[in-house]
Amino acid sequence: MDTQSLQAFLAVADHGSFSRAAEQLHLTQPAVSKRIAVLEDQIAARLFDRIGRRVTLTEAGRVLLPRARQILVMVDDSRRALGNLSHDVAGSLTLATSHHIGLHRLPPLLKAYTRAHPEVRLDLHFLDSEQAYQGVLDGALEIAVVTLAPHPDEQLEVVPVWVDRLCFVCAHDHSLARRGRLVLPELCDFDAVLPGPMTFTRGLIEGRFATAGLDLPVAVSTNYLETLKMMTAIGLGWSLLPERLVAGDLHVLEVDHPPIHRPLGYLVHRSRTLSNAARAMLDQLDTAREPAAREWR
Repeated sequence: MDTQSLQAFLAVADHGSFSRAAEQLHLTQPAVSKRIAVLEDQIAARLFDRIGRRVTLTEAGRVLLPRARQILVMVDDSRRALGNLSHDVAGSLTLATSHHIGLHRLPPLLKAYTRAHPEVRLDLHFLDSEQAYQGVLDGALEIAVVTLAPHPDEQLEVVPVWVDRLCFVCAHDHSLARRGRLVLPELCDFDAVLPGPMTFTRGLIEGRFATAGLDLPVAVSTNYLETLKMMTAIGLGWSLLPERLVAGDLHVLEVDHPPIHRPLGYLVHRSRTLSNAARAMLDQLDTAREPAAREWR
């Protein structure tokens, strides 16, 4: 099996589409189909069922999928280990971050990093934190800089770098803005606009309300905090947003509840050989760690 055929196989499996796999690999669709056909000939088994426009894994495809990921990770690790012998900080660094961190936390670090290491090609992906976690676990990403999960997978090394304080906010002309100090049950009388239900931040917020025996009255949800800020500002509901994102554009509510914080940081796979470029990025992130993050448990 050659690595190009395995890469094509994983791309089709991940996207459920030959055309989207071709876009990812910067190939034509016939070229992807040819690589899959070569792989199917080598293992003497069909890997995909093609019914109309739908592409699904066969039993052989499901058996091969985790092994194909392992093979490609091992090949990449071997390349990195050999490349590291030169001690040069160069080559490609595949890094993922959330939109919020990429906009509000990473820019000064990336600027300093690219100036210090101009030979590194940054392959930067903007992903939801949950997707980035899976990308590091699967070996598709070397580093992710994201919102940290409350209970991370033991295969991952997880390091807090910053701590966000989440503020209860609403529009300046919202009826809640005219009230004094509030308690959580009062908030439940009004619509909320919050992160998506599968996000780490939403889970953190839901946990606080569930502990108080309350259900969140979520009217609208999205994974983009900047969009949540806009929807809150036009009066669609109250929200919980990072303190540094509020910046006077929203009314901060006084709520009788302990502060809610969420850790942001980086994660790498414990079993993966990191490139010199990745190690240099981790050094940069470690230097930027806030005191609160160093004490986070």
